[in-house]
Amino acid sequence: MAKTRQFSFVDLFSGAGGMSYGFHRHKSFKLIAAADAEIGKPSMGEGSLQCNSTYALNMGFEPKQINLAEVELGALRRELRLSENQKLSVLSVCPPCTGFSRANPQNHLEDDRRNSLVQRAAEFVEVLDPEVVVMENARELLRGNFRSHFDKFKERLEELGYRVSANTYFLSKFGVPQIRERAIVIASKTKYSHHTLEDLWAGWQIKESALTVRSAFKAISKNATGISDYPGITNDTVKSRMEAIPKNGGSWAELIHHPDGNELMTPAMKRIVAKNKLGSHPDVYGRMSWDKPAPTIKRECAHVGNGRYAHPVEDRLCSIREMAMLQGFPNEFSFEGSSMANKYRHIGDAVPPLLSYQLAHVANWILTEKRPELEQVLLSGTQLSKSSLVETDQMELLLHA
Repeated sequence: MAKTRQFSFVDLFSGAGGMSYGFHRHKSFKLIAAADAEIGKPSMGEGSLQCNSTYALNMGFEPKQINLAEVELGALRRELRLSENQKLSVLSVCPPCTGFSRANPQNHLEDDRRNSLVQRAAEFVEVLDPEVVVMENARELLRGNFRSHFDKFKERLEELGYRVSANTYFLSKFGVPQIRERAIVIASKTKYSHHTLEDLWAGWQIKESALTVRSAFKAISKNATGISDYPGITNDTVKSRMEAIPKNGGSWAELIHHPDGNELMTPAMKRIVAKNKLGSHPDVYGRMSWDKPAPTIKRECAHVGNGRYAHPVEDRLCSIREMAMLQGFPNEFSFEGSSMANKYRHIGDAVPPLLSYQLAHVANWILTEKRPELEQVLLSGTQLSKSSLVETDQMELLLHA
């Protein structure tokens, strides 16, 4: 039997390992280095996020704790413990998306200093000289007021001899069971035939029934970790508030007509109601709906008051495992750290492994010129299976039947 050729993979801004894991699970790739400064919030400092321990638990080695905003470019290979002649097949470089994300309304007005890391990523590419580059970020990387950072990144890569494709997608297009819109960038040296996720999925779609909260929770294995890991609601008012919100998709706005609504609504909710501007208020304390995709799982998803993160029918936050499945993590992936809030951040910050496994297949296609069968790119241990797939022309017939 012919031995499978292995390609090397390095992950910068590796987080809990969402991008790395997809390549880790692909038999053609070997993870050789990763780096993350583990900064939870700018005020908390390096090491506070504890994501490197989650990475180590699942990938078998711990990333270097390096502040990539400050590392000297000439020392990057040494810091990553790569030899000067080490050839690199794929580089993942996913700078923090916080400065681009529309979750912070100021990002439309002020250019966050962290955004400059996108341009610095081009310098990492120049130093490490990979054959293929992958990047995932907030949609505003390509569609926001400060797209200039990406434009300069793209221009530099093209000067270095890469072909660059970039687009924004709702990741449900590729099987992630949530409403998550992200920018995906794939670059490859011009000596290769270039391919994208769209090429991979040409002629195929995911059935809507495979993109729901119900389908995700149904796929959770009894042996998976984190099934019962969620913070309990200790505040009596919050507990009563959750009990009063209707099951299966209910919203805090429905408290307006509740007999105890005045006591249950927060001051912020009351101000919004007084202004009659319900649509402008984040959908906090909302429940997920069984037969719809989940909302975007964000980094601060560790409290029912931070978004529509409550279980469809139980009066609690969705558990670590439930959130992980919605974010495309398979059953076998576990989360480490002394803080439960950090475990939720590890999930919300991550590239969905369900997606990165597909990116690994695209990268392998570029490097080998061998196109994978679509059922091969479905990450086992998630809610996706061969039965989740439907050809595009068949979907059109079903929609118009």
